[in-house]
Amino acid sequence: MRSPHNRPMVGLGVCVLKNGKVLLGKRKNVHGDDSWSFPGGHLEQGENWEGCARRETLEEAGIEISNLRFATVTNDIFPDDEKHYVTIIMLADYLSGKVQNLEPHKCHGWQWFPWKEEQLPSPLFLPLQNLQKQDFHPIGMERAEGDLWL
Repeated sequence: MRSPHNRPMVGLGVCVLKNGKVLLGKRKNVHGDDSWSFPGGHLEQGENWEGCARRETLEEAGIEISNLRFATVTNDIFPDDEKHYVTIIMLADYLSGKVQNLEPHKCHGWQWFPWKEEQLPSPLFLPLQNLQKQDFHPIGMERAEGDLWL
């Protein structure tokens, strides 16, 4: 498989936590069509990870997030689309705003789900499948009152 860009691209997904659940949207008209994914997108030239996470979450779902922190990275190869991504996964706590589908041409809608295999929707976008292979468990990683995060 050869990427159309000849190198992996950098994606970023934001695992937004609220009351023991994660925010997922069903993708539409993009690679991974009809699979469930975190808010996110491409890391732009000169953009830091935190800025990308805030921008994508606000642009796609209309919500503010806080307590941003790095979670992990996935190596995602999409042979059918001839794409290869390194996906940065950031954790964030929901701060404010009403979840809205602000990009209906790219997303069917957003829902909150418990991060339990039997309660997650199907199919999951490849980076989320790879998170499961890593035994990723974001629930319980919400910021407790008084905790300090760098």
